[in-house]
Amino acid sequence: MRLLRFSVLYMALALSANVAFADIKAAEALREGDMKKLVFHPEPVPISAQTFVHEDGSEATLQDYAGKYVLLNFWATWCAPCRHEMPMLSALQTELGGETFEVVTLATGRNMPPAIKKFLAEINVDNLPRHQDPKQKVAREMAVFGLPTTVILSPEGQEIARLRGDADWASDSAKAVLRALIGKDAPS
Repeated sequence: MRLLRFSVLYMALALSANVAFADIKAAEALREGDMKKLVFHPEPVPISAQTFVHEDGSEATLQDYAGKYVLLNFWATWCAPCRHEMPMLSALQTELGGETFEVVTLATGRNMPPAIKKFLAEINVDNLPRHQDPKQKVAREMAVFGLPTTVILSPEGQEIARLRGDADWASDSAKAVLRALIGKDAPS
């Protein structure tokens, strides 16, 4: 009986891993334009367990987002490409955000809350979080060497893809890649 339970558990895990691998392969095939810079990892990569600061001043970790796909964007108020990219991330959150997917922005380095608020107001973005990584603990542990850097986290809390530099996250290609991962059908 014990062997049967282990066999069933093993098969379930193997099937779920194959489904996830198939989703990633399907997503990879949809990359066009800026999304060609999106690199899917051959194996999921652990994420940082370091804390960051929520916009309300409380502490959080990336593990708080387990259970959904997350597009995690590391940015800064002084970063011109970040200014260009942020409205596209906002549009992506508006269109795809929900129970299975969320865009999470993390201002890394010395970004004071008033400057973050002003930055987002100037570009008319009001639906993205104003989280901070002031000592770059999360960014450093996740090997973020330039801004912007965007990573995709699986519902299991692992990094599955990374894009260095800015990208058009509101493009049809970006949405198709993400829909393939999160299982949302294209709008009719």
